[in-house]
Amino acid sequence: MSFLRRTLDSIYPHVAEGAKYAKWYPLYEAIDTIFYSPADVNRGRNHVRDGIDLKRVMIYVWLAAMPCVLVGCYNVGLQANLVMQSMGVTEVMGWRGDMLALFGIGVDPTSVWDNFWHGFWYWFPIYAVVFIVGGFWEVLFASVRGHEINEGFFVTSILFSLIVPASLPLWQAALGISFGIVIGKEVFGGTGKNFLNPALTARAFLYFAYPAQLSGDAVWVAVDGYSSPTALSVAASGGVQALQEAGFTIQQSLTGYIAGSIGETSLIAIAIGAAFLLYTGVASWRIMVGVATGVVATSLLFNAVGSDTNAMFTITPQWHFVIGGLAFGMVYMATDPVSAAMTDWGRFYFGVLIGLMTVLIRVVNPAFPEGIMLAILFANLFAPLIDWFVMQANIKRRGKRYAKA
Repeated sequence: MSFLRRTLDSIYPHVAEGAKYAKWYPLYEAIDTIFYSPADVNRGRNHVRDGIDLKRVMIYVWLAAMPCVLVGCYNVGLQANLVMQSMGVTEVMGWRGDMLALFGIGVDPTSVWDNFWHGFWYWFPIYAVVFIVGGFWEVLFASVRGHEINEGFFVTSILFSLIVPASLPLWQAALGISFGIVIGKEVFGGTGKNFLNPALTARAFLYFAYPAQLSGDAVWVAVDGYSSPTALSVAASGGVQALQEAGFTIQQSLTGYIAGSIGETSLIAIAIGAAFLLYTGVASWRIMVGVATGVVATSLLFNAVGSDTNAMFTITPQWHFVIGGLAFGMVYMATDPVSAAMTDWGRFYFGVLIGLMTVLIRVVNPAFPEGIMLAILFANLFAPLIDWFVMQANIKRRGKRYAKA
């Protein structure tokens, strides 16, 4: 028996029911089941579809986000190092610079090593703060309610850290995730009972409460005093022509080497994560297909209508997919099994609604060039209604079949 197993077994009598520290049992149970399968499992044939539990689902999503983390860290460092090189700056200021110097890491934009670790020290503090603060709220609510700790914050924390700018102040990261966990999930009963995606709820709160830190041009490259527009903001100002004149290409977005939120820029990394989620059965392909259908249909409609005053009407479906956070939201956010529709056809219609609303917000509303966040939250509100209509349609069809029989 391993040292960790012996240690956990020695702690158990102190946190068991009726013991002095029984209120800490949810925290003990969470740590125990992360490393070991629980002993109290069903031995019969109760579950006919799958033996996977909630913890494993969350771990799969966490693993699926790793390609975005790796590429995101590299891209954040690459963009910063390129800007620093153009400005003649040779060292990073502050504690990040001290960390890089401690390990002998430079700021050479041609070095994969330098780029990754420079970006890592922007992403990791955000993730660490979000994980600790989110975990605190999960443990607090579980202890007060006397429930086991739900592992939803594992996914919420990493996804939230990937959909914000690298320069986000850490106190805002803590405030945002607190709002997302407490107001977006825990007040409704916790994991499985929330009707909004907690990570998107957290980002939406920061987006409207502190727009300068999330919507300004200066936030997308981690260099103080430097301003760089994203591909989506360029498209909003001049359409496809402006994108091409600014030097943006679809290939750049495929690899992810453009300015943007930490983990949303690389379609290749997102595609790897999507393939893993689909292979494990965690994500619904119907939602992804629905989002893609809604985006293609709506953008082609706007292309056909055209506009002399709104350049966003010229953005083609392929450009919609490669700029902004559409691809990331489609794979990781829209497929959230808790806040999405539950029925098969409902999931497809749910995805179509997200795709339609994303393009509609991007094209028609000049105040919000990015629409995927608001589109998913909007669709979350209508997910139960969509399922209700689908089930009512099924009941009517069955009633007609029985009447004929």
